Amino acid sequence: MGDSFELGRIAGIRIGVNWSWLVVFALIVWTLDATIFPDSNPGLSDGTYLAMAIAAAVLFFVSLLLHELGHALVAQREGVEIEGITLWLFGGVAKFKSMFPSAGAEFRIAVAGPLVSLAIGVFFVLVAWIADLPEAVDGVVGYLGYINLALLVFNLIPAIPLDGGRVLRSILWQVKGDFPWATIVAADISRVFAYLLIGLGLAEVFFLNSFAGVWLAFIGWFLLQAAGAEARYLATRQALGGLRVRDLMVRDPVTVAPDLSLGRFMDEVVWPHRYTSYPVVDDGRAVGLLPFRSVAQVPRAEWDGRSVRDVMLPLEDVPELTEEDDLVDALAKLGSSGAGRGLVVEDGRLAGLLSLTDLSRALEIGRPPRRLRRAG
Repeated sequence: MGDSFELGRIAGIRIGVNWSWLVVFALIVWTLDATIFPDSNPGLSDGTYLAMAIAAAVLFFVSLLLHELGHALVAQREGVEIEGITLWLFGGVAKFKSMFPSAGAEFRIAVAGPLVSLAIGVFFVLVAWIADLPEAVDGVVGYLGYINLALLVFNLIPAIPLDGGRVLRSILWQVKGDFPWATIVAADISRVFAYLLIGLGLAEVFFLNSFAGVWLAFIGWFLLQAAGAEARYLATRQALGGLRVRDLMVRDPVTVAPDLSLGRFMDEVVWPHRYTSYPVVDDGRAVGLLPFRSVAQVPRAEWDGRSVRDVMLPLEDVPELTEEDDLVDALAKLGSSGAGRGLVVEDGRLAGLLSLTDLSRALEIGRPPRRLRRAG
């Protein structure tokens, strides 16, 4: 799930928001304002209900962010590289760039989020129970306690990618010492729960005439797709098992200097070496990547007045790999980047180039293709 825009960073972890989050936020505010708060706290004004709804929705998503931060911070402690956290349609997701190093590590990362939700839920429930709060504030606090405990219960359903599914897989992995087997079994169990939720949702729609069943069925469909994605990831990992970036990367790619004008780039580089992208190197050190499409978007009349540096992707926007990276981890990095290519860098100096096309070819034939000497 990609970001639509970035909110910032917490403890070095990027926090992003997908556009679908705005839809859910609006739905939550509308539901709280129109039904939940008027039913639980009757007699208040319309403006008060709306203020309660907005405050509760904002604090609920803060709770979701803290839940995901629980996962991410423990993952960092376990040595798992974090791509970031994205708030989206189903709440939030912490995205990892690398595999869990052990069953114990996956278990600790998986339970961290529910423990945060438990602490938040208990805190709000106790505050609502003990403190003598104004009615409107008490309504918001009580809702936050309930919704966080409900989130805890939902996340413990043993279906991947929910926390309960990852806990289940980590236990299976620990018992048998076989990650592929644990993933297959966990994915099969996830499909059972997914079909169950879809069935219950459709039954609620047709027999109880309740729109809530649509959401239940949609959640089941999401879990079904996620279980399939987990199985496909396992197949990819097995196909690329044991291979590293050095086995597939292109060494000595055609490079360009950052201060080269776009006109000279077209005349001196593109015509003799027609590739889709070119690493940008300054005195042997990688500084970015130049996709040809970026040059094509510049009017021809401006080519002599603009340089490669003006249109290249800077190094921080390009996946950076090392020769010893697993190809599976490299695939995750390239797949989450719009560049579709990664620079292989050793001590700041360019060592090679790896593209999604090369990885796809390796997956199709089950082994890395013959290494090309020059490519872009």
